[in-house]
Amino acid sequence: MKRATTDQEVSVDPEKASSGSSATSQVKSAARVLDVLDDIAANGPGTQLQLAKRLGIPKSSLHALLRTMCARGWLDTDQTGSIYRLGVHTLTVSSAYLDGDPVLSRARAVMDEIAAATEETVHLGRLEGAEIIYTAKRESKHPLRMYSAVGRRLPAYSTALGRAMLAELPEGDRGGLVPHEIKAFTSQTITDRDALLAIIDKAAQFGYAEESEESCLGVRCFGVALPFSHRSIDAISVAVPISRLSQGREDLIIETLLSVKARLSAMRDNRLVR
Repeated sequence: MKRATTDQEVSVDPEKASSGSSATSQVKSAARVLDVLDDIAANGPGTQLQLAKRLGIPKSSLHALLRTMCARGWLDTDQTGSIYRLGVHTLTVSSAYLDGDPVLSRARAVMDEIAAATEETVHLGRLEGAEIIYTAKRESKHPLRMYSAVGRRLPAYSTALGRAMLAELPEGDRGGLVPHEIKAFTSQTITDRDALLAIIDKAAQFGYAEESEESCLGVRCFGVALPFSHRSIDAISVAVPISRLSQGREDLIIETLLSVKARLSAMRDNRLVR
């Protein structure tokens, strides 16, 4: 007789098992906790029924999980107790991550320098799989600026940050992080895969990447990868509204980014082992 798998047992992902990955098993209950956090972070708060449907978890199994996460501060509820959202403990953990990350501590002065030189919004981002995550930000001094938030995820292919990091990969590896079916985030997003790979190749040639209104209408971005690791997974960018982007300002932004990149590359103590 086939024995049912309990929440405390180990479940095996057939795809990972067949691929020979070392991460062939997961603790089911722990995986569900992380799935709940990821889902609410990506899709927003929800009721127990909504979360059960979104995650494909039986409502009865989810009930105890949600109560435990609320008791530990990972989740919180509204006044009715029926809608679940991220709890304050997620902020504590994310703040500890930001405080302890070696790249962020090295990049703070660089971000301040670029922000002072350009007076525009500066982002620091990290490549995770085929996406970039904003890890730090300096606001523009101007009232008209790009909306963004630390922790936001975007596809690497549609951002200057992501393209700058993809351009650092060997040419044969870049295509693996660009999907065959490309989702358009704005009316200007380039969805032709061959054209997109050509743009990344150009970024590798010139040392910086750019995009225009592909992730945010009305905004143009320029980015360079940072040489803080053997494989560049961090990048910095400047976002500027097209309405105030003259040729002179564009040249200033690109020259500032390339100058910072060259200076950091020449400093041996800037390379972190990762």
